[in-house]
Amino acid sequence: MTRHIDFDGIENFRDFGGYDTASGRPVKRELLYRSANHAYATDADLERMRALGLAAIIDLRRTEERTREPSKRWPGFGAAVVENDILSDHADWVDSMKDVEVNAQWFLDDGMGYYRRAPFEPRHIDLFSRYFQTLASADGAIVVHCAAGKDRTGLICALTHHVLGVSAEDIMADYLLTNDEARLARKMAFLGPWLRDTVGKTVDEAGLRVAVSVNAAYLETAFGVIREAHGSLDGYLTDLLGVDQALRERLQDRLLG
Repeated sequence: MTRHIDFDGIENFRDFGGYDTASGRPVKRELLYRSANHAYATDADLERMRALGLAAIIDLRRTEERTREPSKRWPGFGAAVVENDILSDHADWVDSMKDVEVNAQWFLDDGMGYYRRAPFEPRHIDLFSRYFQTLASADGAIVVHCAAGKDRTGLICALTHHVLGVSAEDIMADYLLTNDEARLARKMAFLGPWLRDTVGKTVDEAGLRVAVSVNAAYLETAFGVIREAHGSLDGYLTDLLGVDQALRERLQDRLLG
C-alpha cells in the first residue's frame, strides 16, 4: 500500500487512513492526510490538493512560522482553516539554536525535550481539541500539517489512530514512515541551506539526518508522559482534549469503513 503522495514542493504528504482496527472496521482511505507546510507548493501542487476535496486544513504551526513561510492556497479556496495565535511557553525552534552548537546530539536532545512538553502546551491543547471536533464534523477530507510534518503532526496522527482503534504496532509504523530514505535525502538538501540562511548555522550531515527524522523514542516519550499525567491515552484525550465517548463514536462512525 502506497501512502506517500508525491508533490513538487510539499514534503511528507501522505494518507494515514487504511489501517485495520480493533473493531474490525478499517480506517477509510482518502479522508485523512498529513504533510509538511504548504509554503513551497507549486501551482500543480495546489491543483492536486484542490482535487482531494479538502474540507479543512489544520495548521499546527506557531504564528511566527506561518509568517515566515505563509501557506499557499488554490483559486476559489473555501476549506476551513484551524490555527491559533496562542503564545508558546518555549522558544521557537529557530530561536533556540542561537548561541549554541547545533549538531546531531543537539537535535536528539531537543526532540526528546519537545515530546515531553508538546502534549501539554496550551496552544496544542487548543489545536488538538479543535482538530478532533473538525474531524468529526467535516464534510470531506482533511489535511493536518505543521512545519516539517513529523513531530506535532506525528503526535496528533498517532492520537487519531488510537481513538480509531489502530494497534500500537501500526501507530508506530505509520509514525516512522517519515523516515523514508529518499525523502530524507531531499529534506536534508533543503534544510542545510535553510538553516544557514535563516539561523546562520552550518550543520553537518549527521545533524541534518537527525533533524529531518523521527525516532521511536520520541513518540514513546510523549505517550509515557501522557500516561504518567492522566493514567492512559484515553484519560488525556478525555480530560484535556474533550474527546469523550460521544465524540469518539462520531469519529469512528465517520472514519471507519
